[in-house]
Amino acid sequence: MPSEWIAPMLATLSSRRFDDPAWVFERKLDGERLMAVRDGADVRLWTRNRLDVSASYPEVIRALKALRGPKSWVIDGELCAMRGDQTSFEDLQKRMHVTDRRAIANAGVTLAYWVFDLPRFDGHDLCPLPLTARKDALRDAFAYDDTIRLSTHEAERGLALFHHAQDAGWEGVMAKRAASTYQPGRRSPDWLKFKVVRGQELVVGGWTDPQGSRSGLGALLLGYYDGDVLRYAGKVGTGFDARTLAHLGSLLGPLASDTNPFAESAAEIRKASRSSPSQTHWVEPSLVVEIGFSEWTGAGRLRHPRYQGLRDDKDPREVVREEPRPIGP
Repeated sequence: MPSEWIAPMLATLSSRRFDDPAWVFERKLDGERLMAVRDGADVRLWTRNRLDVSASYPEVIRALKALRGPKSWVIDGELCAMRGDQTSFEDLQKRMHVTDRRAIANAGVTLAYWVFDLPRFDGHDLCPLPLTARKDALRDAFAYDDTIRLSTHEAERGLALFHHAQDAGWEGVMAKRAASTYQPGRRSPDWLKFKVVRGQELVVGGWTDPQGSRSGLGALLLGYYDGDVLRYAGKVGTGFDARTLAHLGSLLGPLASDTNPFAESAAEIRKASRSSPSQTHWVEPSLVVEIGFSEWTGAGRLRHPRYQGLRDDKDPREVVREEPRPIGP
């Protein structure tokens, strides 16, 4: 782990949408949060949970190395797969964990690393500076292209940008207090996220056998942490193709366990998932997945869940139930 690496600052989900001259607003990107770290000639990309994923994204590393200026910095950004102006987390899945050069070339995925903060630059700690000062420094520090892109922001006009996000098919909008410092590793009310479509990360605690013509697995059994216990959130059986089912099966097999990881009893989970003991398989709660859904039910279950992809940028213990709160000015 390089000495320059710092944990990214995290945002809080909010149900309030607002205009305020003390805040700035920018597009919420649907990708993988990565910290880019340069130390002399060495440039690496690190996930939120300190995984070096540089080998999976060689074109991004080349573009970062080509940035002119000082040879020491930490950039905060989001790596996205692009389909025109839209981001595609589905396409990004084709590149995550892939390091073979031929497979990377054959994936046919266009990547863009969208940068939005600069915690360190040329040996200077910029974390104590206001957000707008860090953004000005980031804008002026480098020349940008199609691979390394600057995420722009708007002052004050959060409602208009949120309505644009709805029309444009964005995942949502980020609201950030203009005077906020960079708070490494902290989930702060100074950074808020307004989601257009509901979704969050959840932990896989098991799976059920396939039914009919499906192979591999039927559904994933999902949960979130409530303190030290894993609460059952429901199952997801849609959003998979054959390749995804095979890949998930290869990951889940080595994690197989005889122990139910959820706080709820095995009987409760089997009843809720409509599976028998012979059809239910437990795993160590190590995998984190992204799930889209319409709402939480009164029983604390997901309604209309759909699998969207694997997340390796978040520790399972950090996965909690996210509920929008009326946070804002």
